[in-house]
Amino acid sequence: MEKVKKSADRNSDAIIEWSEAHRIDTCFERAQKLKPCPVGTGGACCRICHIGPCRLIGPNAEEEAVGVCGASLPTVAARNFLRMAAAGTAAHSDHARDMVLTLLSVANEETRDFQISDVKKLYRVAGILNVEFEGRPVNDVARDVATKLLDDFGRQKGQLSFLKRAPEGTRKRWEKWGIIPRGIDREITESLHRTNMGVDHDPDSLLLSALKVSLADGWGGSMISTDVTDILFGTPRPRRAEASFGIFKEDEVNLVVHGHEPSLAEMLVDVVEEPDIVAYARSKGAKGVNLGGMCCTANEVLMRHGIPTAGGFTNQELAVLTGLVDAMTVDVQCIMPALVDISKKFHTKVITTSQKAKIPGALHIEFDEHRAREIARRIVTIAIENFANRKIRGSLVSDTFPVVGGFSHEYIEYMQGGRWRASFRPLNDAIIAGRIRGIVGLAGCDNPRVPAQGLHRFLASELVRRDVLVVSTGCGSAACGTAGFLTPETAIDIAGPGLREVCEAIGIPPILHLGACVDNSRILTIVSAMAEEGGLSAEIGGMPAVGIAPEWMSEKAVAIGCYFAGSGVPVIFGSESPVGASKEVSRILTEVWLERFLGAFHFEPDPEKMLDIALNYIDRARETLKLKKYEPGKFGAERVLMDMAARRGIEKAAKPHLGIY
Repeated sequence: MEKVKKSADRNSDAIIEWSEAHRIDTCFERAQKLKPCPVGTGGACCRICHIGPCRLIGPNAEEEAVGVCGASLPTVAARNFLRMAAAGTAAHSDHARDMVLTLLSVANEETRDFQISDVKKLYRVAGILNVEFEGRPVNDVARDVATKLLDDFGRQKGQLSFLKRAPEGTRKRWEKWGIIPRGIDREITESLHRTNMGVDHDPDSLLLSALKVSLADGWGGSMISTDVTDILFGTPRPRRAEASFGIFKEDEVNLVVHGHEPSLAEMLVDVVEEPDIVAYARSKGAKGVNLGGMCCTANEVLMRHGIPTAGGFTNQELAVLTGLVDAMTVDVQCIMPALVDISKKFHTKVITTSQKAKIPGALHIEFDEHRAREIARRIVTIAIENFANRKIRGSLVSDTFPVVGGFSHEYIEYMQGGRWRASFRPLNDAIIAGRIRGIVGLAGCDNPRVPAQGLHRFLASELVRRDVLVVSTGCGSAACGTAGFLTPETAIDIAGPGLREVCEAIGIPPILHLGACVDNSRILTIVSAMAEEGGLSAEIGGMPAVGIAPEWMSEKAVAIGCYFAGSGVPVIFGSESPVGASKEVSRILTEVWLERFLGAFHFEPDPEKMLDIALNYIDRARETLKLKKYEPGKFGAERVLMDMAARRGIEKAAKPHLGIY
């Protein structure tokens, strides 16, 4: 009998086999040993108060089962779902708050280690916030922008600043159903209050609150984080990099940045190239310091600097198992505490850097943006001094895959017409004509309870074969990267004829790497721009667009799914439904939300069915919009797609082209 692979990535699977042979547990073995709770899996367990926990089970649980207080199964499942959405919003938005505070420190000249890298993006955001910028010092503008964004966290009345970026039709739906978020912290607090024992017991009301708090993430926390990070460190443009465990070098110090907050990682990019640091590494027997990324911090430095990535969530322990990682910095979100135990079997130093996230047994060096370079140098020095302590050569993997990442909203707009004719019209025209069938956002974590990365790879390849343009973020991007899917050349091999033609004309991959998980907000601004451009839906709802998170595991993913569904994009999540115990809650997430917002939230473990649901939504949207019926290789009339050479001709030599390479 053929052995079932625990990861779809051959390099990851080779390391997993090595770990099993050496009796070293990883998340893959633990996922096999520790089965999910059959009651909690479907949302039928209530732990809100100490009367319980209450398990609402039985053949007629939907109609008859109640907790000690009388709470019904739909109430319990909806409360659990809302709590997940609120926690996910809190995670993204607390990250965003730190980025805004860093921007404020830069503006006030309290830190000299960072500066504003993209003044044009600063002015763009200032315009949205009604902050005057013409003729003013850059730091004064940045201070006002940061102050206004901080107001979005604590606002008690009114609405979030960035909601105005959504199409009017989308905003009218929010207003009709009372889900316009006021302040980010306000909505998180109210959500948790609603779920407290004895407060909100109406499943529909609870689920509307899940939408409201999640919109505070998508159009608040995540969007703020994306914009401020671009202002501070530069708006991404396509860069080449490498992916997989082959990025680690035997003759260099290997330092991995893992987590989600980019500030320290940005400083490390600078520090590892400093002449005295390189000289110190050589004095210890290494040729230099090799910086690599893991998880979403990897995406941040990949798309701005071309720093290579070792992969996503399930690869973090496997990186240590190579025996080549001298130090790994970790900050917040998606960090496995098991890293510390597994590092003890090797020589790796695990360094926690956030005051919010400490792990027993790890070395703690707290990051402070006011002393960023000093702290970064200390961390690099520790990694260098640990180089000589390598004693176990683990499962050495030499393969790497080329990756092109860094497709920001601004660059996608630019690549369709150059600096002077930038717009989303060519993309709209390609969809109208049927060259591009639709768009899918492929996001979310990778998960050890399935062949990790496998669902991402299957869906990505099958979608582009069917002329669906894929935009990816987070660990979904890492899964596509380690499969070799993130290069323009991929379009020639696997894309359908229409999508291939568009990709070849523009010079892009069929899967566009948009960044970290907070950068799902880029998808919101892209579909909003497409709606404003005209020719498709006048609002986000009704677009031939779908979101898929096939291997999700984090509460952040639930918040992302809700803010897309509430904005009008149907979403499909893999695995068993966390509200599957309640038919009523499942009906609200799908049928009721689709009717009200033109978005829905599905859970489907079968990847073939996930593909069918996505294509069905796309084709139904095309039919409703009265677009040409999708037929592979048969296209309607449209504007001529200009290739890069034609656009350069239009631009002349007035401005340099910001190319992929």
